[in-house]
Amino acid sequence: MEQVVGRTEERLLLNKIEKSGESELIAMYGRRRVGKTYLIRNGFSKEIAFEFSGIHHATLNQQLENFSLALTKATGGLPLAKPESWIAAFQMLSQYLTPLVKKERTIIFIDEFPWINTARSGFLPAFENFWNSWASKEKKLIVVICGSAASWMINKVINNRGGLHNRVTRRIRLLPFTISETAAYLKHRKIKLDKYQLLQVYMAMGGIPQYLKEIEPGESVAQIIDRLFFTKDGLLLEEFKNLYYSLFDKAENHIDIVQALAKKNKGLTRTEIINACKLSSGGYATQLLAELAESGFITPHIPFGKSTKDALYKLTDEYSIFYLKFIDGNKATGAGTWLKFYSGASWKSWSGYAFESICMKHTAQIKKAIGIENVYAEISVWRYLPKNKEEQGAQIDLLIDRNDSCINICEIKFSVAAFEISKSYERELNNKLKVFQLQTGTRKALFLTMITTYGLKNATNYPGLVQKEITMDIFFKD
Repeated sequence: MEQVVGRTEERLLLNKIEKSGESELIAMYGRRRVGKTYLIRNGFSKEIAFEFSGIHHATLNQQLENFSLALTKATGGLPLAKPESWIAAFQMLSQYLTPLVKKERTIIFIDEFPWINTARSGFLPAFENFWNSWASKEKKLIVVICGSAASWMINKVINNRGGLHNRVTRRIRLLPFTISETAAYLKHRKIKLDKYQLLQVYMAMGGIPQYLKEIEPGESVAQIIDRLFFTKDGLLLEEFKNLYYSLFDKAENHIDIVQALAKKNKGLTRTEIINACKLSSGGYATQLLAELAESGFITPHIPFGKSTKDALYKLTDEYSIFYLKFIDGNKATGAGTWLKFYSGASWKSWSGYAFESICMKHTAQIKKAIGIENVYAEISVWRYLPKNKEEQGAQIDLLIDRNDSCINICEIKFSVAAFEISKSYERELNNKLKVFQLQTGTRKALFLTMITTYGLKNATNYPGLVQKEITMDIFFKD
């Protein structure tokens, strides 16, 4: 077994499951290349007794043949005949496992579970029968099922209304690494980058272990991005469509939504998305949005003082943001491509939005830096569009509404050095606070909080304006 870096909560849960003394059915899901298989193979203290993975777009015959090969490998004996059906396949599996579970805790792992359930294959009913009639009664058995298609895993397994109803004992949604986990992972692989460089890497590809694994020691950020994104054999040059089509059966509409959100940094409402993508059904739109959100590509943010129906959707997958900004439709390739973008307007726009998205994902670290980690708070966004020329509008990208009668109004600024507040920006900040207080009618104390890469250069020039300064350093702490 190999060492698992990060994943502290998940490793503790797997350890707890291993010691539970009960039959366990674990459903794990998370986007492609996020490290699900690696965690299951290395997160338990015991070796896996049987492992089988579905094949994308394979026939029933191919899936069954693959199963027989996996069982042959597990038994270490003579080649086993291909079962005629999934009922027969699971009967073979239970016969193999019966003597094992009488002796010790036994783990089996079925990977890419949704891919096995092809049309008219009978796979899911057969698995339901396997679990209900035999596996659930074996106190020493752990069954792990895993899939990248998050919406399928939730709808067909976790929320199953048939034979698997309420049968899943644990569900694990595996998310990308946090920034601190990313730093620990790269350090483990002997990659030496400073915090600013690590942050840029994260902004481009997110905390996806399989992407980060491609980084070589001694490379600069520009070299990393040029090689992975802008060379003909770069892993991330052609990853975009592969990513979405591997997760969703009809990915065209999912991609349309992602592309629409990529053009609107401020986000779009459900109605705006339906109009932008010309979706005919509101119910279908709801399904698409739920699937994208559950898979971690988009995030719904409920505006301050509003309800879920007013949610503002934003594209929050770092890789998708980067790809659609710099690669999709762009002909520039080869060494030096990233440095060419680096000083342009598109880089400035992207870096600000990507950094803002990262802050939204690390609100626990922000709360801790403010000193309110134990205070209940709701995270939201807010914007006000003026109704006439006399009014002023305002937008707040991160708002922490605290239960101690305070609200942190967060301003997020990504810069290559300490950020300098200009007189015009000071007026903008004061206007933002004024408009928010006027339009919401809140009586809570408003604390302006600046989140920057390297801190503020001239905060003392505007005493009392900024109540709290936070730098990127907080994201690298556990």
